[in-house]
Amino acid sequence: MSASFQQLANFIWSVADLLRGPYRPPQYERVMLPLTVLRRFDAVLAPSKEAVLKRHAQLSSKGIPNIDAILNNLAKDEHGTPLGFHNHSQLDFPKLKGDPDNIGRHLADYIAGFSENIRKIFERFEFDKEIEKLEESNRLYQVVAQFAEIDLHPRKVDNIIMGLVFEDLIRRFNEAANETAGDHFTPREVIQLMVNLLLEPDTSVLTQAGVIVTICDPACGTGGMLAEAQNWIRAHNEQATIKVFGQDYNPRSYAVAASDLLIKGHKDGQVVLGNTLTDDPFPDLRFDYLLANPPFGVDWKAEKKTIDRWPNFRGYNGKLPRINDGALLFLLYMMSKFQDYKAGDRDKPGSRTAIVFNGSPLFTGGAGSGESEIRRWIIERDQLEAIVALPEQMFYNTGIGTFIWVVTNRKAATRRGKIQLIDARERYTPMKRSLGDKRRYLDQAALDAVTREHGAMKTSQTSRVFDNTDFGYRRITVLRPLCLRFQITDDARERFLNTCPELFDALQAVRDALGTEPLLDWNPTWDAVQQVFKDLPDDVEGWAKGAKGTAQKKIFRDCFTTVDPEAAPVIARRHKKGDVAIGSELFPQQMLPPLGAGDLYALLGLHAEGKALVEYEPDPALKDAENIPLKEDIVSYFLREVRPYVPDAWIDRETLDEQDGGIGKVGYEINFNRVFFQYQPPRPLHEINAELEAVEKRIMGLLREVTE
Repeated sequence: MSASFQQLANFIWSVADLLRGPYRPPQYERVMLPLTVLRRFDAVLAPSKEAVLKRHAQLSSKGIPNIDAILNNLAKDEHGTPLGFHNHSQLDFPKLKGDPDNIGRHLADYIAGFSENIRKIFERFEFDKEIEKLEESNRLYQVVAQFAEIDLHPRKVDNIIMGLVFEDLIRRFNEAANETAGDHFTPREVIQLMVNLLLEPDTSVLTQAGVIVTICDPACGTGGMLAEAQNWIRAHNEQATIKVFGQDYNPRSYAVAASDLLIKGHKDGQVVLGNTLTDDPFPDLRFDYLLANPPFGVDWKAEKKTIDRWPNFRGYNGKLPRINDGALLFLLYMMSKFQDYKAGDRDKPGSRTAIVFNGSPLFTGGAGSGESEIRRWIIERDQLEAIVALPEQMFYNTGIGTFIWVVTNRKAATRRGKIQLIDARERYTPMKRSLGDKRRYLDQAALDAVTREHGAMKTSQTSRVFDNTDFGYRRITVLRPLCLRFQITDDARERFLNTCPELFDALQAVRDALGTEPLLDWNPTWDAVQQVFKDLPDDVEGWAKGAKGTAQKKIFRDCFTTVDPEAAPVIARRHKKGDVAIGSELFPQQMLPPLGAGDLYALLGLHAEGKALVEYEPDPALKDAENIPLKEDIVSYFLREVRPYVPDAWIDRETLDEQDGGIGKVGYEINFNRVFFQYQPPRPLHEINAELEAVEKRIMGLLREVTE
């Protein structure tokens, strides 16, 4: 089987040499893939061609509309199964070969004779342009004649072999076009690993007789992932019924993927042209398995207007990621296509998905950002199973590191509440010849090792298992009091009067009352200033009313005060003790250490002063933040990590999480480097010194050679 498949693929590939000249190698696919599709369809339709032509003539003469459906049903394979497409042209490949003078016109007529579903695919191939180009360069007849010699009849080449041939051609053409391959082509071994991670845990189910499997790739490109998933299932269970669905934004990629589906005889599957972020071509469908390699860092500015009008994004109600990276939106779409899950219920089997991301979705965005909220939504619903870090330089159009996420709503019992991280970054093999940015690949041994590691779910040097909450933290804001020193200096006086000359006399009165020496407590000082303004004679202008007066007071403080750690803290407001309640709802899922009420209030910036609670004004320059692991309460952390170093600090009690209402904003991030970091102690100093001396001697020796 493999020999005949390889022979056939090699022969078709060799025909591409005829295109040298008018086409560069990266452009060969524009001709070769559509012609391979045409030749296959020509062979598949041959057994029922006469019946279709006869019926077409009858129906056309009667003027019956919508004859496509009738003829699609009449066109059958050798086993009598309707093909779902037809061709009612009198032409076929042998006839095309027999008339060299009219080859261009005849080939266009032949394509026009297909049913609408096939014509749509060829419109996306834009094959009419290629026919013109080939005619102009006198290559069209030569290429078509060569294809007419290839026997692609189902008796000789069944759907599975034909699918493999087509996949092989797609892969070769994509690798030849390595400068753009990464736009729509994922390396074969990355797909194999994704498929392993996705399907291996379900081997016992997938090998059952009569199993029906649905697979979807919402960014399917030329269909490589769908093909590899089918190959895995076929290798494990020839009797399985596989229905594949895909969508892509690129017309040519869509045409290739749709052709691949038809070539393999998948009438139940469907590949659609469209924008995954805004168009759902399968609104009523849910899938068993989903996998995708969406574009890295894709800008979704054009889709934002449409998405903003929706009540939610595919069932997710939280914040969305930044406009310049919509990768996580693809994952949200895929999760919206999950089947419902209920243990033991065959009608609610659940789903699994694997998706390739760059590093950005792991850690971009702090607590409360769209990216963090999406990570939180996935992890808190216990749907993130594993993440595998791949080596750098694995993809054709980028050298950056990439990660495979495995997400599911039916984790195995042993995985519930857990997330596995696998580090495969050093498991690469260098390529003998690079393809674009791709200089490394994962060999079969590496694929097997990672797959086994995922299945075993054990802790090792390259595998770690964590609780879901290990990736969560609560970001609190740490505040410190503003301490102001007041002094009327000549410079400050000049600055103030430049802005508020109308207050010249009032300022003189303040100066007479308070003097020009520094005062280290703004609170009584400001009371005294206010009293001076209150006692001003009627003919002396004081604070203006409304917004202008508020602005004057702000300018006054800005001009005559400076921050001084020796000064007393500025009091922002006073509360009666019963007016402020600190309840357990501010510390959700946290066990606080034993503390007196006064101590807890002080930690939150409320200080007892007689019968009142005093709240200080925070110094914006000293504002800081701390990320506290979710497994620890914020008070214990603060007492241990903050208080000993800044005794006057307090926790901002007004920065609350939007979801649980607790103090601090909850965030989630996954930091691979921190998890797998291995400390390398520096070399001893005497070794480094010895090396430096040796280098110095060599340099001096070279200099002597030059000067002598």
